[in-house]
Amino acid sequence: MASPLRYSNDMSQDFDPQPGPAETPLQQIAEEIRQHRRFLVTSHARPDGDAVGSTLAMGSILHRMGKDVDMVLADPVPQVYRTLPGIARIRQSREVDASAYDVAIILECDGTLRTGLTGLDDMRLLNIDHHLTGVDFGTLNWIDPEASAVAAMVFEVAIALGVDVTPAIATCLYTALMTDTGSFTYPGTSADTFTLAHALIDLGAKADSVARDVLYSVPACRIQLLGRALSRIRIEQGVAWSWITQDDLAEFQATDEDSEGTVNYLISIAGVEAAVFLRETNGEITGFRTSLRSKSSVDVSAVASRLGGGGHRNAAGCTLEGSFDASVARVLAAMYEEIERATSAGTVC
Repeated sequence: MASPLRYSNDMSQDFDPQPGPAETPLQQIAEEIRQHRRFLVTSHARPDGDAVGSTLAMGSILHRMGKDVDMVLADPVPQVYRTLPGIARIRQSREVDASAYDVAIILECDGTLRTGLTGLDDMRLLNIDHHLTGVDFGTLNWIDPEASAVAAMVFEVAIALGVDVTPAIATCLYTALMTDTGSFTYPGTSADTFTLAHALIDLGAKADSVARDVLYSVPACRIQLLGRALSRIRIEQGVAWSWITQDDLAEFQATDEDSEGTVNYLISIAGVEAAVFLRETNGEITGFRTSLRSKSSVDVSAVASRLGGGGHRNAAGCTLEGSFDASVARVLAAMYEEIERATSAGTVC
């Protein structure tokens, strides 16, 4: 991280970052939290493990400080995360009443639009993000692309505020960390990642239970949907790609969340440098939510940014409007261009 934290199992120790600015973004956010009472905590629409786990952890940290806290997400929590402690406290809504809060804390979003919530634009916003494509849209902004998950940043907030990390908070943070690093396999995984995982387990997170609930408790329809997507794999110029449609979801009585993670199977293929997975959206306008992955110096965040999305160097996404053929053509053209750039730079063999 930009200011590496010496993670410690002794949560009574003072927060001890490496020397840096007199007042870091973390310190500014901690002071803002101390000064206010009524908080909204949210993350991006179609929440993943980092969004859900980090939202729960941040809400619990504030609650332990005696703050009034609402945790709101625009879309339902995926089934695999519904065993997390405190999950019943997350409310699903598409709008919030700004007058009910002093501050909104927004986790891993590049703007209020990404939350899927209305009512945020006139509020004091604390923007905490770890994406390479992060944007300073908040009243205060802390963006650390070197953090392996926003959960790592929430952990630092707890330490900066002097809040004890309970086993419940540790479990939520460990779930977020594990899922956002692809079970500790993505390129952003570092020694700090494992140090944090160690600290969270010492603080009460049950790694085996989290793995069982997240990785080994999927519904049968998810496996059937995966089989359909894998049967369609195409490999061209070092890119593996596939897709599912709304008809596929209906056939297997699956939901959109049941396709999460499919892109990771595509990028696992030997000889493939990048992967693209398209999921047809359910709405009046034809479109495809698109997940991008790479295993080399191919920067898929650059591809996603050109197409209106964002993310990390090796894991990103975007939403494309238009027909299937047009969407495939756009994303593959952008991916081939990025691969050519990386090849010319000598970073792809």
